[in-house]
Amino acid sequence: MHQLELLAPARNMEIGIAAIDCGADAVYVAGPDFGARKAAGNSFEDIEALCRYAHKFGARVFVTYNTIVEDSRLDELKAQMLRAQEAGADAFIIRDGRICAWDEISIPLHASTQCAIRDLERAKLFQDVGCGRVVLERQLSLEAIRSICAGLECEVEVFVHGALCVCYSGDCRLSERIDGRRADKGECIQACRSLYDLEDSSGRKLARNKALLSLKDLRLRDRLEELALAGVASFKIEGRLKNASYVKNVVRDYDIALNAIVDKYPERFCRASFGRVTSGFVPDTGKTFNRGYTQLFIDGRRSRGWASMDAAKSMGEAAGTVEAIRRHPDGMEIRVRPFKMDTEFHNGDGFAFQAGPEVMGFRGDRCEGSVIFCKDIPALRKGMTLFRNIDAAFEKVLQNQSPRRELRVSLEAEISGDYDITLRATSEDGRSVSSSFKADLERANNPDRMSALLREQLSKRSGHYSFMLESIAVHDTPSGSLPLLSTSTINGIRRLVAEDLDALPCRMREMNSPLRKGQREDLLNEAAARQTGHADELMRTRYCVKFELGMCPRHQGGKDSGSLFLTNNSRRFELKFDCRNCEMAVREVSEVQR
Repeated sequence: MHQLELLAPARNMEIGIAAIDCGADAVYVAGPDFGARKAAGNSFEDIEALCRYAHKFGARVFVTYNTIVEDSRLDELKAQMLRAQEAGADAFIIRDGRICAWDEISIPLHASTQCAIRDLERAKLFQDVGCGRVVLERQLSLEAIRSICAGLECEVEVFVHGALCVCYSGDCRLSERIDGRRADKGECIQACRSLYDLEDSSGRKLARNKALLSLKDLRLRDRLEELALAGVASFKIEGRLKNASYVKNVVRDYDIALNAIVDKYPERFCRASFGRVTSGFVPDTGKTFNRGYTQLFIDGRRSRGWASMDAAKSMGEAAGTVEAIRRHPDGMEIRVRPFKMDTEFHNGDGFAFQAGPEVMGFRGDRCEGSVIFCKDIPALRKGMTLFRNIDAAFEKVLQNQSPRRELRVSLEAEISGDYDITLRATSEDGRSVSSSFKADLERANNPDRMSALLREQLSKRSGHYSFMLESIAVHDTPSGSLPLLSTSTINGIRRLVAEDLDALPCRMREMNSPLRKGQREDLLNEAAARQTGHADELMRTRYCVKFELGMCPRHQGGKDSGSLFLTNNSRRFELKFDCRNCEMAVREVSEVQR
């Protein structure tokens, strides 16, 4: 049986718990240090609490140590990893291959996307040094992913949703060159979201004030079945700096999608953890932070529309056109012509609009239908397109209508002739308890009604326990009579059974791949290499500015303009085009060349 894992980001313990409640099979968090997101560190106490909660459902917690580490800090790194291991971590996501040589680390190691794994050869390198999983580059085709999965024994993880680095993962030095802050130490300044001018070699401006390197966000929800059939084990959501509403909304959406695949192929797939999510909100990733969505290179061909160069921030959904503006001393009144007839704004909604190269935003203090009352926004003009990037009503639903995750339990009640009641409960993960109760009571006058009451009361939820009784069988006495039990007595029996089940550890599924099998020390230095890609390049990418602007000489009949240049204040970067491999590279122009 091939396990399908939904892997969610967690900035902190609370968000991690929310992700598990919404259906995540695993979450990834940072320890106090050595993570690729400086602002997302967590204490070991919080990691331990998160692990305890996750393990109730057989879900896992992965801790990220996916940065380059100086030799002088290796001992500190090892000490932190050992503490996280003691706290209950189920795996480490790593960047530095030297970690594979540490025998004290006994849990699986996952080679991070920062390891720049975009072909089978490099994937095998990290498998051979002992990694139980490799996380692939985001700019790969489905065919390439299928080929890598077929050639490996270890698990394969792919990103399916969230923000995209424009470069091949792990190969970006743009932040370091501009500001001295290294992306491979978790300090990226996101220079790819900055505004640039585009020039040709003669200095002619081809574009002004555009986020020319900013990609839209990835969304592969509709391609999960193909990825699962290709052999992918883990489906990863990006966003360790995102808030709880983002994580809950996206996780719930992808949980529903993965369950549909399992239901379609019950003999082939199962989820990597236990428990089904019920009730709560209806997810809508269109209402969550995004720069627009793309499926990037999953079909193995380039297309226009990968970039979000007009707005590198989340614009939200296009709401309508500004029809009229009335300004007064206390603010302004905006009348909007909605694009959809049923659009209704709510107090506290967030709005955005494009003012030249800048994206500006504001909150609606009071909203009545399609009319917004707010403080004065001088840059807003009649005829502009208004976007809603915060739906206050939807955010309230996310906050107040949390789903409930429950383990399915089958219950068998056997009642003997002298009214001894034996309850046998078995949870979906294989835990089983048996409890006996003495019912020294009078006989029920209506056995059928008593049996129905037993089923009704035993099937109710039991307080904070995460169990849902899926099937109940009541075996009557040989005479067909039942004891007369009160509702409170049946409820007490149900709570005791739930307590007994909860006291047993969840029987977690075995991971798909062998753990740290076939470690090869002769490859450790190669896996620990601090730089991949071309030494004279700041980044390399499958994305192409020429193609995005309709200027590609190979596919769009554009004129061969040679190198192009990005300029931002005093910085000037050369764009080199490797048309044979359909790739673009960025490198800084030296003073002599300017």
